[in-house]
Amino acid sequence: MTTVPTTPSARGTRRRHSNLLLIGMLALFAYFLLPLFWLCVAATKTTGDLFSTFGLWFGHTLSLFSNVRETFTHNHGEYGRWLANTFVYSVVSAGGAAFLATLGGYGFAKYRFRGNSPMFAAVLGSVMVPTTALAIPTYVLFSRVGLVNTPWAIILPSLVSPFGLYLMRIYAQDAIEDSLLEAARIDGAGEFRIFFRIVLRSLAPGIVTVLLFTLVATWNNYFLPLIMLNNPNLYPITVGLSSWSAQASGGSGSDPDLLSLVVTGSLLSVVPLIAAFLLLQRYWQSGLNAGAVKQ
Repeated sequence: MTTVPTTPSARGTRRRHSNLLLIGMLALFAYFLLPLFWLCVAATKTTGDLFSTFGLWFGHTLSLFSNVRETFTHNHGEYGRWLANTFVYSVVSAGGAAFLATLGGYGFAKYRFRGNSPMFAAVLGSVMVPTTALAIPTYVLFSRVGLVNTPWAIILPSLVSPFGLYLMRIYAQDAIEDSLLEAARIDGAGEFRIFFRIVLRSLAPGIVTVLLFTLVATWNNYFLPLIMLNNPNLYPITVGLSSWSAQASGGSGSDPDLLSLVVTGSLLSVVPLIAAFLLLQRYWQSGLNAGAVKQ
């Protein structure tokens, strides 16, 4: 086997390409992390420092702890109530959506029935529909059955995850061996026992992926709670902080000091999502390791 010698011009071209790739990666790194860095810095400032000092550097006074305390105590601790609401909406919606997507994806992947392909094509088509386009029809439907201004108005629509079902169908197609299912059936195991004892364990990385996608989507959802809820006690963090922001810049009678609370509340709302990723990432790693080992 002969090798082609590398010329100095070719080495120089590869070096330039590597430098351009490095610059592009650093630009993307800065693009994604600069807003988070600004949020962390801004949460340490008073409202006056937010306007009088450079945005990417700290103010004259470190006010992080006082801002956190004021955020949780303002207006009888309504931020804590919004945080608890968001946690309930997100956890229930993410768990339910992941379970339903796993059931549907496994069914589409391992069962052959009439209408399988058209129904799955309909699922793929629904992925293309933006969720904001469905908000008004969902409101009309829920108002007819009396679920508007209740937690179910946020939880029930979030249980439907076409992308999660598509993802689980693709994942289950290769993660579950047909021979394993046939062996379980020969041993006398029922379909539900096979699903709960065998399938769920094999699909754990995919389930966690759908869980996190739905968790983040529900946690950051703004438009649906905005039109569904009018009781401040039921607000999630997104709508609650928006109401504070409106009060901070509402003209006469406004409270500009709320601006620092909005920034601090926004930073605090990111912490649970980061914790969820850190806690659940081991399931992704175990899935990758399991796929890398030849059985």
